[in-house]
Amino acid sequence: MSLIFGVLDAILDVAWWIVIAHALMSWLIAFSVLDPHQQFVRDIWNFLERLLYPAYSRIRAFMPRTGAVDLSPLVLLFIIILLQRVLIPA
Repeated sequence: MSLIFGVLDAILDVAWWIVIAHALMSWLIAFSVLDPHQQFVRDIWNFLERLLYPAYSRIRAFMPRTGAVDLSPLVLLFIIILLQRVLIPA
């Protein structure tokens, strides 16, 4: 049983870092530190977008519109933390 919890914890850790990387990359693109027209940046961005879109879209369906600020990554991080605290025994 501890193997299952270990694998689940590792998956949630990877998901945490993917969401963080996506949020940081969006800020870097917004502040023109990264150029989204470069092939490498575009490939990474498209990969992260395709990976996170299913989770973000479900969260966005329940959240009110906040204009240009997207809070779905923050909500997803809170969900990941909640899952790690509740599902993974100490």
